[in-house]
Amino acid sequence: MKNTFNTKSILDTEIDNKIVICRVDYNVPFNPSTGEISDDSRILESLPTINYLLKHNCKILLCSHLGRPNGKVVDELKMERIYDRLQSLLNTNVKLSKDSIGTHTIDLLPGLKPKEILLLENLRFHKEEESNDLNFAKQLAAFAELYVNDAFGVSHRSHASVDAITNFLPSYSGILMQKEIEMLNQVTNSPNLPFTVILGGAKVSDKISVIDNLKQKANSFVIGGGMAATFIHASGYKTGQSPIETEYTKFAENLMLESQNTNFEMIIPKDVIVSEKFSIDSPYRTTSIDNIDDNEMILDIGPQSSILFSEKINQSKTLLWNGPMGVFEFQQYSSGTKNIAEKLSQLKTATTIVGGGSTAEITRALNLHQNMTHVSTGGGATLEFLGGKILPGISKLNQKDKET
Repeated sequence: MKNTFNTKSILDTEIDNKIVICRVDYNVPFNPSTGEISDDSRILESLPTINYLLKHNCKILLCSHLGRPNGKVVDELKMERIYDRLQSLLNTNVKLSKDSIGTHTIDLLPGLKPKEILLLENLRFHKEEESNDLNFAKQLAAFAELYVNDAFGVSHRSHASVDAITNFLPSYSGILMQKEIEMLNQVTNSPNLPFTVILGGAKVSDKISVIDNLKQKANSFVIGGGMAATFIHASGYKTGQSPIETEYTKFAENLMLESQNTNFEMIIPKDVIVSEKFSIDSPYRTTSIDNIDDNEMILDIGPQSSILFSEKINQSKTLLWNGPMGVFEFQQYSSGTKNIAEKLSQLKTATTIVGGGSTAEITRALNLHQNMTHVSTGGGATLEFLGGKILPGISKLNQKDKET
């Protein structure tokens, strides 16, 4: 599959016996009670690239951020727990540096052998990482002969290890990055039709660029989650205490009017689950969208909406889903989201793409991720890509797309 960016990956270049610095996204969550990694999927997703480099006799430096230390050393955000997990997953020698740059890394490099890995300390312990500092990037680049970006989740950030470093080394996408580019390019450029976009989550404002960019390609937009309240309000119905983005009501109105005269349709909930309180155990009821009381708020789509949405899903050949249908964290308001996830997972021939962030976390929590065509590892990066924006972590690789 040809990708729009024509980005060269590590599969397209000679990498045997090279010293490679690879940007990965190991910003994983931890269990607050035990301190252990609660979801290691980002580490697992990096293994194909790492194993490919090992197979080609490379010396590998892995670099990532963890959390938001704001340019200071924070003990609980050190990479040691990542290092322990990597060691358990890889059949090779893994070393851990006490810094991302500086003398400790410099001292460890001469002893690094082919098919060995050096994990650098948290990049964001240096404020220069997030300021895209050229000198910091140059110091990182000085360790290696070739740069690989396999961190799609941060590819929308102009940070030193994502952006500035490409000024100093031949730069390629890793296997995960290439997969993300190709799958998301397929959706934005050449989806098999009918193409349905399912959008949820709290805010219309987060999804405007996605809608604007995809409405020329998509046949249907299915709207749920908190953002559905703005569309329901724009359709002339009362929405009680549901948060409304009043500054985007006109956008929602115009979009629904536009859909009446064009080739895409807007599908909003017919019924919703409402409560007077935002609480895990609050009393609730199911009602049509024309019967929401002033003191109630929308917390999930209703069963008739789930049926309506499922019918549209069954008619589609390409589906993109980003954003929960309700307050998934509360069991009694999670049915809409579960129904969408389960319906997508049951499709045999359609292309199903889950758009990262909380949607990916939900899909994994339901153990349905293996049944989807692709579950994106990005959050903001996925939304920006789908919104047609230029991501520096990809565009800079594209600029390196030449023989080296």
